Amino acid sequence: MCGLEIRVQDGKVAGIRGNRDDVWSHGHICPKGASLAGLHDDPDRIRQPLIKVDGQFQEVSWDAALRRCTELLTPVITKYGIGAVTTYTGNPLAHSFSLARYTGVLLGMSGMPVTYSPGTVDQWPKNLSSHLMYGGWWNFPVPDIERTDLLVIMGANPAASQGSLLAAPDVMGLIDAIVKRGKVIVVDPVRTVTAAHASEWLPIVPGTDAALLLAVAHTLFAEGLVQAGPHVEGLDAMRTVAAEWPPSRVSAVTGIDEQRIKELARELAGTEKSVVYGRIGLCNQEFGSLASWLVDVVNILTGHFDVPGGAMFPRPAAWSITTQPLPGLEGGVPEFGRWQTRVRGAKEVLGQVPVSCLVEEIATPGEGQLKALITVAGNPVLSSPGGDKLDEALPMLEAMISVDNWVNETTRHADVILPGLSPLEQPHHDDLVLQFAIRSFANYSAPVFDPGDRPHEWEILIRLTGLCTGTPAEEVDVAAIDDGFFDYLAFTRGLDGATIRRHYEHGGPERMLDLTLRTGPFGDRYGENPGGLTLELLKANPNGIDFGPMVPQLPDILGTPDKKIRLAPQYLLDDLPRLAARLDRPADPLVLVNRRHLRSNNSWLHNVPALMKGRDRCTLLMHPQDAARCRISDEDIVTVKSESGEIKVPVEITDAIRPGVVSMPHGWGHDRPGTRLSVASSSPGVNTNVLSPPTFVDEPSGNGVLNGIPVTVS
Repeated sequence: MCGLEIRVQDGKVAGIRGNRDDVWSHGHICPKGASLAGLHDDPDRIRQPLIKVDGQFQEVSWDAALRRCTELLTPVITKYGIGAVTTYTGNPLAHSFSLARYTGVLLGMSGMPVTYSPGTVDQWPKNLSSHLMYGGWWNFPVPDIERTDLLVIMGANPAASQGSLLAAPDVMGLIDAIVKRGKVIVVDPVRTVTAAHASEWLPIVPGTDAALLLAVAHTLFAEGLVQAGPHVEGLDAMRTVAAEWPPSRVSAVTGIDEQRIKELARELAGTEKSVVYGRIGLCNQEFGSLASWLVDVVNILTGHFDVPGGAMFPRPAAWSITTQPLPGLEGGVPEFGRWQTRVRGAKEVLGQVPVSCLVEEIATPGEGQLKALITVAGNPVLSSPGGDKLDEALPMLEAMISVDNWVNETTRHADVILPGLSPLEQPHHDDLVLQFAIRSFANYSAPVFDPGDRPHEWEILIRLTGLCTGTPAEEVDVAAIDDGFFDYLAFTRGLDGATIRRHYEHGGPERMLDLTLRTGPFGDRYGENPGGLTLELLKANPNGIDFGPMVPQLPDILGTPDKKIRLAPQYLLDDLPRLAARLDRPADPLVLVNRRHLRSNNSWLHNVPALMKGRDRCTLLMHPQDAARCRISDEDIVTVKSESGEIKVPVEITDAIRPGVVSMPHGWGHDRPGTRLSVASSSPGVNTNVLSPPTFVDEPSGNGVLNGIPVTVS
């Protein structure tokens, strides 16, 4: 999202720095932006399609690759039906100009009944709670960190993530400014870099955040501190629920002193501008849905919701195709389990099931067994719970096609790899992440390099969609499907697609971007609002256009039928007995949590040399007390075991972690034969997901549990 100045010399990137004139980032740059040249120039990046012949990849022409896709997929669909085909879409979709806008074609028009994504590892509890509370599954309130004076951060490490489901320029600069004028409290089992910047670190027991938040809510009600505003339904129900969760009940299990819990509630209520922010550490834990919901409950109860300095709804300049309402689930209805998976019987939630179900649906014979897989910019062998088992199952498929720029731990199993363009060979305007931004802005970047006549990802996805519906990939009418998709999106905005298509000479993602800008909150709506935002206007402002900070939007933004917030959804209340049972469960001697590092945000950055320099980051953090009990010394190679598997990893003894907790980074394990990741494989690390039990999930959402896994270390 940050504005960049890219200097090109002799057809090569000679330097990248932050653009100080950019209206959003004002010169700030993070490792992802700085590494674009490394991604573009990577000699391991695939430039030509690959097909597998006798177990080895060979470069072929695009025509040959598309014909091979047809030869592979058509017999599977003919014999088993489209239900035997599925797709896994990965994290880079949020960052790609083409993929962000056209994955919906493949997912929505191919006919595949079940698809998989990292959403059920990352943030599905937040989608669920937002759907139930606000009637919109992507209506995420974000902390207004530009204007708040008290920020409570739970299960998040913005120093590494740059903000997750929270987009802010130079997020740590903003957090440091809060410390100077007010207070920042970090609630986390690990004293992260963010916690080191904070005013206070509260080392909580993993998986007990929901209990802590319920005790905060109890104190707010008990001491008459509730200031919930209008547009809230369910306040009495919430009062009744909170009455059963006094701080004295949860103090021992959370590890947070009873008096400190009460003080925390008083601070949040008594500070004019305060907000609680919870992120991935809350989502991928045993009670992820309850914790995600209760973050918003506390913000609402303290009167810090939809007001400057509190939790507010962003107002993106362009709407995202990803965030469109789900058919049949409008208005926040809790109608989940509309279908279940064949093997495990996992229930559907917001159209998804746990990504860990993918392996068993491939490996288990019988009616409905998956026979073909299309991966799009994803590496689930590394990023999914039990990914090592998926690694073993992928060769069972009759067809596997990957849209990807690398031969990684997952795509090495593919029969065909169709490469997309590098980030510098295509335009950019952020899509999904704008939905979480603390300011409304727009910024278009033109391609730096001409990719020639190579297909773009949006064209590849359309061809695969046509193939799934019966047309050979090489014969698909790309323009016709593109027009149909555009017309549908125009229809959702009350416009006739065929009429407004007359404004354009060409299709593709730029046409779609223009549509989402012009029909967004600042757009010209094709002449209805003269002077409003268009792509043409944005291109004329290369440093971007800033439309200001977040503004109150209640009740208009709500998708509930009566335009009220559902403060106490019954679907979530029904999960409270499970949390209550957790209070009486004996504590595990050691539990594992994940962590992130600034230079390894995602596994797909591990092949950039500049980001892989320095000391080994794939280590197990362990408290001195636990190390002494287990007779372990610093830098020992230890064996970490869970019920799911075991790994060997160097240990790093530190007091920057709560006793009883150990921590591993996510996304490593680049030691599989057949990959083409020369930099990553030189420092492979180990895959912590080997330790993640595939069936250990947050029950309401189906999100995988990656934090709070019982382990032994020896």
